[in-house]
Amino acid sequence: MPTAVPDGAADLTGGRAEPVRSARSFALPRGTGRTTARIAALTVCQAASVIGFGLLITGPARGLWPLSAEDAVNEHLEAARTGTLTTLSSIASEAGNTLTVVAVTLLACLGLLLIPRLPMWRQAAFLAVAVSLQSLVFLAVTASVDRHRPEVDRLDASPPTSSYTSGHTGAATALYAGLAVLALDRIRGPWRRVVAALLLLLPLLVGLARLYRGMHHPTDVLGGLVNGGLSLLIVGRALLTDRSPAARPSKSGARTARTADERPPGSTAVILNPTVTDASTRDALRRALERHGHRDPRFLETTADDPGSGQTARALGEGATLVVVCGGDGTVRTVADSLAGSGIPLVVVPCGTGNLLARNLGLPLSPVAALDAALGGAPHRLDLAGIEGDGLPATRFAAMAGAGLDAAMMEHTDRRAKAALGWPAYALAGLGTLRTPRMRVTIRLDEAPAFRRTARMVLVANVGTVQGGITLVPAARPDDGLLDLLVLDPRGPGGWLRAVGTLLSGRTAPSRPSTLTTLRAEGDGGRGVPVEFFTFRRAELTFDTPQSRELDGDPVEPGRRLTAEVRPGALTVLLPSPEK
Repeated sequence: MPTAVPDGAADLTGGRAEPVRSARSFALPRGTGRTTARIAALTVCQAASVIGFGLLITGPARGLWPLSAEDAVNEHLEAARTGTLTTLSSIASEAGNTLTVVAVTLLACLGLLLIPRLPMWRQAAFLAVAVSLQSLVFLAVTASVDRHRPEVDRLDASPPTSSYTSGHTGAATALYAGLAVLALDRIRGPWRRVVAALLLLLPLLVGLARLYRGMHHPTDVLGGLVNGGLSLLIVGRALLTDRSPAARPSKSGARTARTADERPPGSTAVILNPTVTDASTRDALRRALERHGHRDPRFLETTADDPGSGQTARALGEGATLVVVCGGDGTVRTVADSLAGSGIPLVVVPCGTGNLLARNLGLPLSPVAALDAALGGAPHRLDLAGIEGDGLPATRFAAMAGAGLDAAMMEHTDRRAKAALGWPAYALAGLGTLRTPRMRVTIRLDEAPAFRRTARMVLVANVGTVQGGITLVPAARPDDGLLDLLVLDPRGPGGWLRAVGTLLSGRTAPSRPSTLTTLRAEGDGGRGVPVEFFTFRRAELTFDTPQSRELDGDPVEPGRRLTAEVRPGALTVLLPSPEK
């Protein structure tokens, strides 16, 4: 869908930036050949080590303890068999079966590529390559080491392969331990360690099941664990760590990225929301910054408890001269609020669902394209809106804030629907909130007398365009030193049709003086008027009853009062140059 740019956006950027679609494409990074060669060389070493251990236990060390006690372990397990344990061991053994491992690996890789908003190519490659390399090493080992299976009653058919190593255990280690690594990296909250621990337990259960069923000696299972673990270590080191060749910036001559402890305070800080910005996007952003001469950027992740203010304060305290924010409107609002008045330029990288500010500034909606366009542009001073109310501490917002219908829609939008559908999830939630009760509100704008209105929704706007290219407030500009108020009060089906027609028409309001101007869709005094527009510098809204409220798409505590005031030129933002 084309990026929506409000009328007059050229006043901010000098021109309109062409939209860039966020595509699920994958380009091989520079250094892939070198990384592949390194993986291959280390895999040869891995195979040699595992084969050497196998030749040792079947040759010179065969009669030494603890190898001499392995037969007794298998015999004790055979004697301890029960119907229940046999059934459980069969289930556990199937978790390492070839068909199971292939199916789970395929589904996991497809999920990593299709479920997130941005495909996780590197993580999918890590899992697939680790499982595949483990299998190749297993085949080489079984061809090189000939070991008979235990002399006990075996519960499974004996395949024509050596007992060393346990293929089930090796495959289960590469797959489930690999998923545990990804779970620790991607899952947020207290459940991440629980999920990882359960996944790490699976290879051990598979190995124990293979022993119980008489298919392997204990050292065969140990060899499988080592084989799968080494595959994960080699591939993970090559594909997931920032110091690996595949993860290095693509610009020739660029220095290898250092760890956070080694890196001195840089001049560029990247504040990102990890729930909407994956590792591959972070690598692409780092390379884009390198291309524009921003070396060793410091990446700071937001958390549920600190959505950006603490990270911004830390960046400023460490001497950052450029701040890049990667996230949705909520993350952008928090960082902009903390950066206001500092004069430090901000780069907005849209990674959320709505991306209202980015849309209104004419930025591409592809994160890397937006970063490239902004870094090639120039600084512009934008307004922010200061806002406070009962139960709402004083803060600032960059795009829109409101009460009533729009806030109820934000409250009822399911997070899973947002992740799957994007901004259309708001429209679906809006269908269920159309019957939100009409509210009564007292409005006082600047020094004008207060007046009363009934409304389904009131919206304070610093920008005018929302998702889908709809311009709700045609006169709103983020650099004019003014704010705009939309009062929506349709009555009956005819009123809704007229309101929708007015909003969809996106007609441009005339140039406004700095004093209060009232722009009505029709009629006079608000009676029977489905849509009204007002221009102001300061507004006081008092509702008769507590109403749902939102700031830049984030629901906040319901209340009866909102006070908004423009903060002219409070934020410096890098925007694309006309040729961009």
